[in-house]
Amino acid sequence: MSTETTASVSTHILDTSIGRPAEGVAISLSARSGSGARWVALGGSATDADGRCKDLPALPEGTTHVRLDFETEAYFTGSDHTVKQAEAQQDAPRVRDSGAFFPEVAITFAVVPGEHYHVPLLLNPFGYSVYRGS
Repeated sequence: MSTETTASVSTHILDTSIGRPAEGVAISLSARSGSGARWVALGGSATDADGRCKDLPALPEGTTHVRLDFETEAYFTGSDHTVKQAEAQQDAPRVRDSGAFFPEVAITFAVVPGEHYHVPLLLNPFGYSVYRGS
């Protein structure tokens, strides 16, 4: 596949509640070719110690929309040190009896061939933000 006929995608996650990269978050990548087309799962990966996901699958030719699914629940419920650090730094409720407030984050965006899309996720136990990076 030529980079002139396909788009490419990368991402990373920063846990803003502790000011550190979010390691071990599973991410899956899906694509479609047109608003009415079906989503096709392309595969996935997980973030490394730097919060980066360096081995996402390539997008097929004709891709017009991409969806990144971040599995955040396991990160927040499995990272006891992260939760304790975040709660110590803010006036957040001490007990989250339902686990993660956002058990998953799905980001959908449009792409055009030849462009690279870096989509960082800024994450904390009670909110998130995304943007098109560089």
